[in-house]
Amino acid sequence: MKYVDYKEQRKHGTFNFPIAFYHQQPRSPRYHMTYHWHTEYEIIRIISGTFHLTINNDTNLCRAGDVLFITDGELHGGTPVDCVYDCIVFDLQILMKYNHACTKIVQDITDHKILIQPLLSAHDDGIYELVSMLCEALSSRSTGYEFKVQGYLYQLIGTILEKHLYEQNRDDAASNERLNSIKNVLAYISENYYNNIKLEHLAKIAGMNEKYFCRYFRSMTDRTPIDYLNYYRIECACEMLSTKDISIKEVSLSCGFNDESYFIKTFHKYKGITPKQFMTAPFYG
Repeated sequence: MKYVDYKEQRKHGTFNFPIAFYHQQPRSPRYHMTYHWHTEYEIIRIISGTFHLTINNDTNLCRAGDVLFITDGELHGGTPVDCVYDCIVFDLQILMKYNHACTKIVQDITDHKILIQPLLSAHDDGIYELVSMLCEALSSRSTGYEFKVQGYLYQLIGTILEKHLYEQNRDDAASNERLNSIKNVLAYISENYYNNIKLEHLAKIAGMNEKYFCRYFRSMTDRTPIDYLNYYRIECACEMLSTKDISIKEVSLSCGFNDESYFIKTFHKYKGITPKQFMTAPFYG
């Protein structure tokens, strides 16, 4: 999944079938999940290992057997640890728009009148099995898989409603305003990471003084703003190394590092290996 886009610009799936499947494992170029948001919904299945996943202001320690549900527009990201996981990104409204029996409940979900609980598997063991079948259908793409996928999604939403795994939305205007400030900062980083970015400018974008901005940013991302910037640059570098035929020096310059040796040192800090080792790793590409 291209998590290196903060507010993701890519479309998932096709116009008529807006759903996409991504399998992630250590050393995959898009393994680490930088903080981002998108207009689609997302389901994450943890197959093995652990995943510290933050959704808006809440952090979950996810383990094998867990299933996470992320609503459109929610800020999310985190750190997988020896983790293998699957992501399903989909447009709920388009997938279910022709089923008039479900129009009201789908509208209540997409209008955020009700909020689906993020950690679904904690409440129903059968959900993991259901999502596993959904992942298998998306992975195999066998003839007729589209029918299976939509059927599993309907069954999942039906189970969520049956088990009452949702709550009424109680909007917190002040919290939403702070979240939007961080969204603006991360959007700026995603569009300008290759430039020289100063802490004072990021604080100004957030509309906060530097001290409060650093404290709030860290509470949201578990990183300082500059640490996050370098982390994001390295994620972009992984994307380039795995998809483009360019040199390490060119990647370094493209990601905002003027000194190649510093780039290699920073890459090793976040990935535990050098860029050259990354390019020859078993799961590279």
